[in-house]
Amino acid sequence: MASSDLDYPWPSSTGESFCGSFNILLEEDNPADILPVLEVPSSSVSSKCNIPKPPSLPSKSCIRIKYSNRLSECSSVPKETKDTWDKLFKEGYGSDVYIITEDKSYILAHSSILSVASPVLGNILQQSKVKNGMRYIKIPGVPYQAAYAFIRFIYSSCYEEDEMKQFVLHLLVLSHSYSVPSLKRVCIYVLEQGWLTKENVIDVLQLARNCDAPRLSFICVHMIIRDFKTITSTEGWKVMKRANPALEQELLECLVEADSRKEDRLKRMEEKKVYLQLHEAMEALLHICRDGCRTIGPRDKVLKGSQVACSFPACKGLETLVRHFSSCKTRVPGGCVHCKRMWQLLELHSRLCNDPDSCKVPLCRHFKEKMQQQAKKDEARWRLLVSKVISAKNSLGPFSGRRSAFL
Repeated sequence: MASSDLDYPWPSSTGESFCGSFNILLEEDNPADILPVLEVPSSSVSSKCNIPKPPSLPSKSCIRIKYSNRLSECSSVPKETKDTWDKLFKEGYGSDVYIITEDKSYILAHSSILSVASPVLGNILQQSKVKNGMRYIKIPGVPYQAAYAFIRFIYSSCYEEDEMKQFVLHLLVLSHSYSVPSLKRVCIYVLEQGWLTKENVIDVLQLARNCDAPRLSFICVHMIIRDFKTITSTEGWKVMKRANPALEQELLECLVEADSRKEDRLKRMEEKKVYLQLHEAMEALLHICRDGCRTIGPRDKVLKGSQVACSFPACKGLETLVRHFSSCKTRVPGGCVHCKRMWQLLELHSRLCNDPDSCKVPLCRHFKEKMQQQAKKDEARWRLLVSKVISAKNSLGPFSGRRSAFL
């Protein structure tokens, strides 16, 4: 805590003026009820009774439909035109190119279409030899079905869903090697929409980096970090470890960095929870001193009785702390940890209060005057604490239902 080590050299007479400000109905104290207000989590930190429910996240099917619509909306070519180009490819009418695949099969094509669709194929065609009016080029390294799907997509942007899923990795390599960005976008989309598995994610990651697909690469790394233990036991990881140790080292560093970010995030969340508890304690303190609550409050108020529920979450613990402070025999700073906590709350309130002259919290003006006598180091620590509490309060937003009684 930013204020846990601060001393409170205030005379005991201030404690007497504090007690004189309250009307306390005596109840049997339970030592276990003297809660450390600055440390015990408050149930209201996660309370969202007044916050409207956010809209539900879109389902994967919804995202898939929207994305596929975007892909189709990029082109205004009618279906009939696509069918015509698809038919031209399948029938090979007027073709002047033989594409030789890995298994020595042939695919008929048109040099003009290939050259316009792919500058790489255009350069290859220019360098190819002409024999009997036909040009011969090779597409090695992929099965015939993958090469066939690749050339078909060049003609009409059409493909069979089963073929795309089966040969998506081959088609990604072809689209990158022969510079067909429209096919590359489709391949990346198919891979992102559920095709990735724990067994193939390492292979896809290496392929994504070689094919300049940064978004796909990021998704793969995120998936690896999220289930690192399982993925490191796959065959793909073992092969990558032998063939590409630099990538293994990079992934290990990413894991360490992700764990560090997670720890920092959890630490910030815990710190924010503490500052929110302090914010609630300040509201409850002003509520008790101004309005009274159940069995404790100012002398000019009629106490409601302990059976009445209070809407201030920190009020119960603070009420018990005030009752202890009023009757403690070792109230001096350093003599009692609970009293020291009460001194901290009173001084924190005085630093947050903008109207000490009319404030009903005991010792508010007294602490304002004492601030001028504090050392610069202590003053800086208090200012930091105050800024953190105000920042936590502001982060609640306008729909949180929290009160801003002390500001």
